[in-house]
Amino acid sequence: MSSFSSTPPAVGGYYERHIFFCLNERKNGEDSCATHDAQQGFDRCKAKVKEAGLSGVGKVRVNKSGCLDRCAGGPVAVVYPEAVWYTFVDNEDIDEIVDSHLKNGRVVDRLLLPPDVGR
Repeated sequence: MSSFSSTPPAVGGYYERHIFFCLNERKNGEDSCATHDAQQGFDRCKAKVKEAGLSGVGKVRVNKSGCLDRCAGGPVAVVYPEAVWYTFVDNEDIDEIVDSHLKNGRVVDRLLLPPDVGR
C-alpha cells in the first residue's frame, strides 16, 4: 500500500518526495559518482518511478544533481524531505529504494550512506 494520500502536498510543496542523484564527474581524475554508473542508477530510478505510477504532482520527482560532496560513498542519492542518503551498486538496489522508500515511506537501512562519509 502506498503512503501517498489523495490530498495535495503541504502548502508550498509540489511533490511529496524528491530523489536527487549525483551525476558529477570530476575533471581532475578524482573519484566521483559519474565514474560509478550514477547515470544508470538515475535512469533506472526514473523508469521504475514512472512504471509504478509514482511520478507527477503530489508524488515523486527524480532529479539529476551536481556534486553532493559525498564522493567517497559514491554513487549517492538523497531523498527529501527526509534527507535520507543512499549508496547503491546495482538495479536491485534502485528497485528496493523505489519500492520501499519512494512508494511506501520505509527507509532501506542496508543502503544508507554512513553519516561520516564525505568527499
